[in-house]
Amino acid sequence: MVLAVSRLSYTYPRSAVQALHDLNFEIPEGQIIGFLGPNGAGKTTTQKIITGILSGYEGEVRVFGKSLKELGSDYYNRIGVSFEYPNLYNRLTAEENLNFYRRFFDVPTEEPAALLARFNLPIGDNRTVGQYSKGMKMRLTLLRSLLNNPQLWFLDEPTTGQDPEHSVMIRDIIREQRNKGTSIFLTTHNMTLADELCDRIAFIVDGRIATFDTPRNLKIAHAKRVVRVEYREDGSVKARDFSLEDAASKEAFIDLVRKATIETIHTMEPSLENVFIEITGRGLSI
Repeated sequence: MVLAVSRLSYTYPRSAVQALHDLNFEIPEGQIIGFLGPNGAGKTTTQKIITGILSGYEGEVRVFGKSLKELGSDYYNRIGVSFEYPNLYNRLTAEENLNFYRRFFDVPTEEPAALLARFNLPIGDNRTVGQYSKGMKMRLTLLRSLLNNPQLWFLDEPTTGQDPEHSVMIRDIIREQRNKGTSIFLTTHNMTLADELCDRIAFIVDGRIATFDTPRNLKIAHAKRVVRVEYREDGSVKARDFSLEDAASKEAFIDLVRKATIETIHTMEPSLENVFIEITGRGLSI
């Protein structure tokens, strides 16, 4: 197991409210685990603890088979972290930023030019990073976290500020890393992104994990056993629902499909956001 967290709790100094309450989860090799929840739910706090930014937690965090408290600075040779907000040197160029950052590692690193090309960023550009758009800065922050070929990759809202083309590109890169065997800890409130990428998802609210399962299992568990058919009749589009539990309804469905001009047929499983609201009673915009 690449990451195993048990009974993790945390309270910020001088705070009377516990930020994390008894979290338990694991990330196997080559899987993407998503932490989904509204702002302030505990997603980033959990990530900061595992990446060594926050200490003083209760419980156990084991990474690469060892206690996090036992790991030294060589731990950072094996992980990559991409923050939600760019933390770059604005007066340096992209390549100067990357070459500076490479010096911190004791392991071989990727050539900046290859990563810049993969992330559709200019090579040999004399502009400083401060002149980049928000989307370009976010992609540079993301690619920087891959310089050391991490075994465990922490992503915080990786598609923030991206247009559709670059958002698709980033999702493809994340899948490529998973297929290489990289384990990925993804924090987001973007349910569509999590549904597409994650092997398992934790819904976290008020520092507690409400449920932890695959996207498919979560949607099926809360789905209506209904098929909706949209068909054209008398020049207009009509819709009709059919139960998958009732024999007569199934026969009526088959009869309609045979006779009508069908436009769409789809099941009525809920979105992950609807499942989240049903389980937690909370929305993601909170």
